[in-house]
Amino acid sequence: MNNPNASALPMMAMKEVPTPNADAATITGLVKEGGAIVGYQLSNGQTLNKDEGVALARQGGISGVGISERDGTEYLKSLPDNTEGNNLGNLPSVTFE
Repeated sequence: MNNPNASALPMMAMKEVPTPNADAATITGLVKEGGAIVGYQLSNGQTLNKDEGVALARQGGISGVGISERDGTEYLKSLPDNTEGNNLGNLPSVTFE
């Protein structure tokens, strides 16, 4: 069954959805420590910690993400687009460079 409202629920979980700039990067990898995401690698080669990633997304520098919050900590979350391959959870783990 195809539910047209299926992507509405994940969008409601977002604290905010910034509008990306025309030259916004995408997230291509996740920096993890002990299984927890602590940073993001971008398509332009830049590697940011979680707070820097949220700040850059808020400025329109990262496309395809929204900002969510858990236990007072903000983090980036993939926008639902019916494409599994670009979900943050499906991206490779990388190290800070």
